[in-house]
Amino acid sequence: MKQRTIISLEQALSLPYATLRFAQLGWRVIRIEATPTGVGLPGDPNRYIGKVVVDDDRRSYFIAPNVGKQAIALNLKSKHGQEVLYRLIDELEADVFCCNTMPSRYSQLGIDYQTLSNRKPDLIWAGISAMGPDYPNTPGYDPAIQAMAGYMELTGPADGSPTLAGVPIIDLKAGDEVYAAVMAALLERYETGKGTQINVSMLQAAASWLITTLPLLDFDCEQSEISRCGNEHRKFIPTNAYATNNGFIFMAIGSDIQWKRLTKVKRFESIANDVRLTNEGRHQEREAIHRDIASVTSLATTEAITADFEAAMIPHAPIQTIPQVAQMDAISSKLTSTTLPDKSVLHMQPLAADGGLRELGFAPKYSQNTGEVLREAGYSNEEIITLAEQNIIPNINL
Repeated sequence: MKQRTIISLEQALSLPYATLRFAQLGWRVIRIEATPTGVGLPGDPNRYIGKVVVDDDRRSYFIAPNVGKQAIALNLKSKHGQEVLYRLIDELEADVFCCNTMPSRYSQLGIDYQTLSNRKPDLIWAGISAMGPDYPNTPGYDPAIQAMAGYMELTGPADGSPTLAGVPIIDLKAGDEVYAAVMAALLERYETGKGTQINVSMLQAAASWLITTLPLLDFDCEQSEISRCGNEHRKFIPTNAYATNNGFIFMAIGSDIQWKRLTKVKRFESIANDVRLTNEGRHQEREAIHRDIASVTSLATTEAITADFEAAMIPHAPIQTIPQVAQMDAISSKLTSTTLPDKSVLHMQPLAADGGLRELGFAPKYSQNTGEVLREAGYSNEEIITLAEQNIIPNINL
């Protein structure tokens, strides 16, 4: 089967995460970064975030989203640089072009869908931006979109401040939307022979996840139903994190049957009464229920409470640290990896679903593959030297 090729003008996390998912399938991903401007460090700013891993432009925050890729640098502000891109798309038979720059820059950089589609009608084009092409000058950063999309209003204690999620969920959501949409576009291309334009708005993608809150507006909901509630569930009671005498445990009661099973556990018998038999009744005594459960769990170890919940088939989980997550059998056996230049192995997050590559090549250095990719597209060494002299590409060793 033909290897798919993606050329991606990418930086930060949302699009690199999307193209990582393609790299995990064994697709070829060529990431484009800007040529040096003389102001600031060259290429993707994420290259310079975190602990130095190999060299200054491959730091810890950059590695995991960019394994298994090739990296070139190209000056797309130049018409000549744009012609180089078009030649790469043609000669390498690119299936997909992606970008996550602001839409106002598409035409300036020569990467707008119409321009690329005119050259290669079956090309799939995918762009991520803060709010889509209708808002072309809005920059998109995960924390700002979390605030704009109401996520921070929904996260944190009811009597506390709005809070960011612990992972950049909107960057990752936008990346997954590109991944899914490209797959659908490939199917359509198989049937029609035509390419597709895909615009992913980070804000819209984020708002699509407000399925348990936004529709409540038309039901004349109470403010408490669409605001922060800490670790509680707004509807199912009791669902919360409870302190034990050596840690914490999370419990989620999702039905009246599960509540009955819980109250038959000897140490929890005292929390039962007739009002609490239904979820609607438990709403009336919500705060008292949480206090009653906490008074029980605080007297026992996490391990003892876990054993009780397992025996009663109560949905629960310990609140684990990231090192503990990495050590779980269900996770440790699924981790992906890459090998550093010194031959040491770096373990990374698992695949989203089984079936892809679990070992990928190490993240490329800035402009590492520029020469070889250009030669593959038919450029001679002399032409490559000329491109460097014209500041279309950085100076490279041939």
